[in-house]
Amino acid sequence: MGTPAGGAAMALAAYSMWGLLPIYWKLLDHVPALEVLAHRIVWSLGFIAALLFARRAWGRTFGALKDPETRYWMLLSTCLIATNWGLFIWAVSADRVTEASLGYYINPLLNVALAGLFLGESLRRLQAIAVLLATAGVTYLTFALGALPWVSIVLAVSFALYGLVRKRTPVGAVEGLAIETGLVTPIALGFLALQSPPFGRLVTENASTVALLTLSGVVTALPLLAFAGAARRLRYTTLGMVQYLAPTLQLACAVLLYDEPFGSAHAVTFGLIWLAVGLYLFDLLRIRRQLQRA
Repeated sequence: MGTPAGGAAMALAAYSMWGLLPIYWKLLDHVPALEVLAHRIVWSLGFIAALLFARRAWGRTFGALKDPETRYWMLLSTCLIATNWGLFIWAVSADRVTEASLGYYINPLLNVALAGLFLGESLRRLQAIAVLLATAGVTYLTFALGALPWVSIVLAVSFALYGLVRKRTPVGAVEGLAIETGLVTPIALGFLALQSPPFGRLVTENASTVALLTLSGVVTALPLLAFAGAARRLRYTTLGMVQYLAPTLQLACAVLLYDEPFGSAHAVTFGLIWLAVGLYLFDLLRIRRQLQRA
């Protein structure tokens, strides 16, 4: 699996799993979102801890925390990813998967804008047009529906800022997830212990719900591990194209499986977003060809 073909398979697996996550969380929509989030954090740490123990990589993980600046950035990334996870779980249970998918369509374009603002990377013309089109799409939806699509915006902003923070932090993907879940696990365990009865649905629900809660750590970690493997084997351009598989699958789940409304306002907004995505991908391919010629 060390070949580009193996990397492509890993990328498809990662983004497919992320795209189909609404199905998993929908099976737990009878459990409060905060409780599901707490279980997701705790069981993710358990799975990653076992993985790091098998790899004998705990030394590298704890070593990263010796640097005060790294600790600061990892604490910030923890807050951002916990917000993103919790809101996504709630959006699924509240039948707002369409809004969630819109957020993840916007996210890569927001990454480009943040790179220009905070990393000093200049936006190429097509990138700037793509960002403006995405902004126009969100603005149109706001006026058409009479309400800000805040779920889309918070998901996009939290994940884009998370990516920006992790870019500044010299910690690997697996080690980073171990630190992030480790930092917030005491809070998650405290929350679960305060439920009535303690640990809530873990002791009162049927076996299938208990299994879904405990396996949430595996469901969280597996796509991340696949993505990390793909990132080592594939060009950024290829990953940039494959990443849109996730929100596409999420939107398909929303409309085809859960009958969420998709009216003319959504059609216009998603049309503008898809046009922006097309320009973004065209620009990626154009730059890649220029580099190959050079």
